[in-house]
Amino acid sequence: MFTPLTVAVAVTALLLAAWCGYAALRDQPVKDWHYLGMAAVMLLTVAQLVVGLVQLGGGERPAAGGTGTFVSYLFSVLLCLPVVGIVSLSERSRWGSATVAAGAVVLAALQLRLADVWAGGTGG
Repeated sequence: MFTPLTVAVAVTALLLAAWCGYAALRDQPVKDWHYLGMAAVMLLTVAQLVVGLVQLGGGERPAAGGTGTFVSYLFSVLLCLPVVGIVSLSERSRWGSATVAAGAVVLAALQLRLADVWAGGTGG
């Protein structure tokens, strides 16, 4: 897997989590610029999906043979921010910002697991 892209997704997701967490602490809902931040992280996750699928199509495989698990994590990563974005639209309070922050932390954690599956780790 392309490690620099995985690190970039994880770091930007954590930056988004800190930004939205700060907004939640200040009792602010998600603003338009937060959605722009989510879009930037989303673009990275789309790139990661494309790179992962191209590598699988080129014959590379996760070390432990967990191709199905790897693909499911790729798609979970892709869906993480849209789901919390929709929830934050319905919750126009500080809890919408907190939801995006929590979703971004989950996205960063999924990056670790994605790299672990590719490397052949069992995670346990």
